[in-house]
Amino acid sequence: MFGMRLQLCIFLSFLLKSLSAHYDFYTSIGHMTDLLFTEKDMVTSLKEYIRVEESKLEQVKRWANQLDSLSITAIQDPEGFLGHPVNAFKLMKRLNTEWAVLETLVLSDTTEAFISNLTMQRKHFPTEDDQTGAAKALLRLQDTYHLDTNTIATGNLPGVTYKSPMTVEDCYELGKIAYSDSDYYHTELWMSQSLQQLDQGEESTIDTVTVLDYLSYAIYQQGELERALEFTKRLLSLDSEHQRARGNLKYFEFQMLQQRSDEEEAAQKQRDEGTVGNKTEEKKKGFKEPIPERKMYEKLCRGEGIQMTPRRQSRLFCRYYDNHRNPMYLLSPVKQEDEWDRPYIVRYHDIISHSEIEKVKSLAKPRLRRATISNPITGILETAPYRISKSAWLTGYDDPLIDKINQRIEDLTGLEMDTAEEMQVANYGVGGQYEPHFDFGRKDEPDAFKELGTGNRVATWLFYMTDVAAGGATVFPDVGAAVWPKKGTAVFWYNLFASGEGDYSTRHAACPVLVGNKWVSNKWIHERGQEWRRPCDLDQSK
Repeated sequence: MFGMRLQLCIFLSFLLKSLSAHYDFYTSIGHMTDLLFTEKDMVTSLKEYIRVEESKLEQVKRWANQLDSLSITAIQDPEGFLGHPVNAFKLMKRLNTEWAVLETLVLSDTTEAFISNLTMQRKHFPTEDDQTGAAKALLRLQDTYHLDTNTIATGNLPGVTYKSPMTVEDCYELGKIAYSDSDYYHTELWMSQSLQQLDQGEESTIDTVTVLDYLSYAIYQQGELERALEFTKRLLSLDSEHQRARGNLKYFEFQMLQQRSDEEEAAQKQRDEGTVGNKTEEKKKGFKEPIPERKMYEKLCRGEGIQMTPRRQSRLFCRYYDNHRNPMYLLSPVKQEDEWDRPYIVRYHDIISHSEIEKVKSLAKPRLRRATISNPITGILETAPYRISKSAWLTGYDDPLIDKINQRIEDLTGLEMDTAEEMQVANYGVGGQYEPHFDFGRKDEPDAFKELGTGNRVATWLFYMTDVAAGGATVFPDVGAAVWPKKGTAVFWYNLFASGEGDYSTRHAACPVLVGNKWVSNKWIHERGQEWRRPCDLDQSK
């Protein structure tokens, strides 16, 4: 018995050792696949333990079998499975919350070896921040892609392979996380979904009274007194002694009377003064308020609001391209497609092979760390909620393939790569995104790349290394452009005019990944070394 438990302890320690250096699991699907395999192996170990003490742990065995079934499906295609944001959220929730419940259950028995091992290893599991981050990612996806709660809760997202319905507990957890942020809009949505599933007869450890308590208060906070009062009355019909609800009932009724009184006074005042039309306040016909950047960004992510006219579209072409008879491409020119005219964005098709992609991903995965941004005030690199991904940097010292890819970019762009930044590889997590930003340093950031000594970022080359089932576009809100990921392609644009001035129309964003797994890699090309390759010109149209 002691030998079996010691072996189990050593086995689990080995499984989780490699995870101890990684944090922010939810920001990278690539890292989350490791958790999925870990969970599968832990379930297998748990089943072996159950075999020995089955008579004492029958309840634990049933719980393990449920996870076993899920894991068997998941590891057939880990990245595809975790590409569904609900599966990713539930993985975070299981490892952060439900295994802790199991720990409490087993503590009631004489299972000291297993418990001490599980308790020790849980420090390598996703944290509360991971679970919260995955939950907030679902809320972000809901807003960006205009998804109703039932669509998400039933798993009916576009392009999904692995449907995963959400339980009452899952919906309740999302509502609670929104509530803790004083986000009463999403609190209402997800508590309403929890209530709906309870009303449909779904069994749950969450009771209707608890859900109604959150729901009524969230609705009240949004100013809907009548509905808040309605749900409070329903709560009291189930638990007449609920102290908070009884207090809320009296308060809501008082507020309703006060509200009606104020409305009557305002109506009377209006009747006494008469209605005076003020045409000067009317907006001019045909005038349209500019769409805020955030709304335009989200519209483009949904494939709406693209501002390409038929006339401009007719001037975009596809061609075989050899970059002015570059010897590497004379006999086998590449396929080049115009994606946009202003700023000029081109896409290169079949420019990186599947085997090259897999090699780059395998090199990058152990090096992935939470992506950072440069604080515009302090200049310090820090994480930000508007950039949800992990990234790694690769050079030719890591593998000759990187030099080969860099040479390919140089041959096709005609730009010097010796002064470019290292290749950055990024993997996006649950709802992974990077909100609108510039690649180049603006005039109010004169020291943005001072330490590199290579000038500003003159151009960007971006490889798409996976197809994305839904979402994940690269959008340019200022000009209404959207470029969709396509495995094996790359897009290229200049961030600076030939005069060295920044092209502000290149402000772009990576849309949240709704379904799928997004891997990209990019090269930021700098000014130094381009003096004879892209000569300076005072004409900003060039």
